[in-house]
Amino acid sequence: MREACVERKTKETEILVRLNLDGTGESYIKTGIGFFDHMLTAFAKFAYLDLSIEAKGDLEVDAHHTIEDCGIVTGQALREACGDKVGIERLGEALLPMDEALIQVALDLSNRPFLVWDVDCSDGMVGEFPVEMAEEFFRALAVHSGLTLHVIKRSGKNRHHILEAAFKGVGRALGLALRQNNRYSGILSTKGVL
Repeated sequence: MREACVERKTKETEILVRLNLDGTGESYIKTGIGFFDHMLTAFAKFAYLDLSIEAKGDLEVDAHHTIEDCGIVTGQALREACGDKVGIERLGEALLPMDEALIQVALDLSNRPFLVWDVDCSDGMVGEFPVEMAEEFFRALAVHSGLTLHVIKRSGKNRHHILEAAFKGVGRALGLALRQNNRYSGILSTKGVL
């Protein structure tokens, strides 16, 4: 079973993530930040992940710690659930439209964490979600899962549409990368290891 359950407690947050890579896109997300819950639900749906995230954070300060720590713990769960990565596609890409917004995503489950975030999006809030925190979430996810991740905005003006296309696009690309391929039994690497 490609599953993981990871818990993290600090003085700022308490996060519990349950993840099943072979799910159907079912999710239970409760972070206390409505728009973020919406984004994580879309991310799980488009990746076909069963994902549960329960987070309690110092929202009286702001949303930063909760959002970033959700990225950390989700990344840790993804790394654990992937195991040795035998038989997966490893690479994924998506071109995701959301009305006027268009986001391009490419990723590699390479064990070489890196984020390229080329998403020009005007500062501000979408609900209680600070726009700049999308980059922080994906950086934490990439670092703690070993993911090389590129997210590039091709067009878009509406902050909601841009961010939703990014979360859905990353989900779509990740779902493709996680697919099992029965044409080979090893790790998709010329080195033989990741």
